Amino acid sequence: MLIAILGAGESGVGTAILAQKMGFEVFVSDANTIQEKYIAELQAHAIDYEQGKHDTQRILTAGEVVKSPGIPDSVAIIQAIKAKNIDIVSEIEFAARYTTAKLIGITGTNGKTTTTLLTYHLLCQGGYRVGLAGNVGQSFAKQVATENFEWFVLELSSFQLEGMFKARINIAVLTNITPDHLDRYNNEIGRYVAAKFRILQNQTLADYFIYNKDNILITNALKEIKTHSNPFPFSIQKPLAIGGFCVKDTMIIQKYIHTIGDQDSCVAMPQSCLTIKGNHNLQNALCAAMVATVVGLDAQTISTHLGTFVNASHRFEFVGERHGVQYINDSKSTTIDSTRAALESFEPKKNVVWIVGGQDKGNDYGLLLDLVRTCCRAIVCLGLDNSPILTYFKDKFEPIYSTSSLDGCMKLCGEIAQDGDVVLLSPACASFDLFKNYEDRGNKFKAFVEQI
Repeated sequence: MLIAILGAGESGVGTAILAQKMGFEVFVSDANTIQEKYIAELQAHAIDYEQGKHDTQRILTAGEVVKSPGIPDSVAIIQAIKAKNIDIVSEIEFAARYTTAKLIGITGTNGKTTTTLLTYHLLCQGGYRVGLAGNVGQSFAKQVATENFEWFVLELSSFQLEGMFKARINIAVLTNITPDHLDRYNNEIGRYVAAKFRILQNQTLADYFIYNKDNILITNALKEIKTHSNPFPFSIQKPLAIGGFCVKDTMIIQKYIHTIGDQDSCVAMPQSCLTIKGNHNLQNALCAAMVATVVGLDAQTISTHLGTFVNASHRFEFVGERHGVQYINDSKSTTIDSTRAALESFEPKKNVVWIVGGQDKGNDYGLLLDLVRTCCRAIVCLGLDNSPILTYFKDKFEPIYSTSSLDGCMKLCGEIAQDGDVVLLSPACASFDLFKNYEDRGNKFKAFVEQI
């Protein structure tokens, strides 16, 4: 049988390698130019491929199609495949068939990368053989083909979940849900929520569902959605009979006794052990610690290695300090909700110089007004079109400034910030007006800080 793979990036090439190993005929098709490193991999495995086009006639002879999650259903090739009733699946769905490893799936609008990396770190330090895949790390499929892990930690986007049908996630984590990517879902939040909850399909009573009980979209959805696994909620707002929560400066996990070998049903860890700061990261740490607890790690191992974790760049990342002013790179915050989480990390001292702006997503800045008034000294807009931000905050907050270059923005911040202040890059907007992506924006911000 022919397996046609659409998209020749990390997931597509990895899928091709696994499909070939499993004895399928494989054809990789990418409408764009394929990176040289992936061409080299395809050629090394003698895998047939094309770039810059789709050979529709050949693709439509496939028994199954594995597509990149970035390809929307609206494109012509996908419509043609559907018209022929050919199954379309994701890399995760395809690769899950060929591994006996247990799967930890982590999704959510915000926090999933940090939670995924921290979970992976804890399990590795706990002595488990673990693979890291999904939206981070190497291709899941390629690792299934070439490695022998007992666990996989998978960061899963809603796009990847759309292409999953029979794959079973043993420990499912839902960090939060806020409006995002709604253009993919006809601006219907319900469809986006439903895509996230696909992580629960195929779970059994032997599995776990770790979720944010403080998130209204999740708790409302759970009134309608029947789950079949063990619910394991977390909250930073109130104690829970079972789940993860905080009491003063202590993280507590009240767990199911049958998940561990001894009879101790409670894990307690000081918040001071965390290397990542802010309430949003406290939630991420609780998630990761709860996963580690279910897997079987003890409290001492978890607390020790919560304190050895180094987060990925551009996520509330401390960059440096000059003349008593701290600089924090939170370029990954491209939504109102993630920026709100960043602002909530500061005490109401009016000592934050907040850099915001880029490609606006129709943001409701009213959701940030209370925080801005209590913790911000000034707003500095950075973008080619700052009018949505300026229009909203006009007559509501001052001072507010408009800049259209990073150099101009940073020089202005340096003039405004005083000893004890924080310059926070947390844009709440996409980066594509002035930068290649959020990494480019964050790296240039860090380079400027390092220069001074």
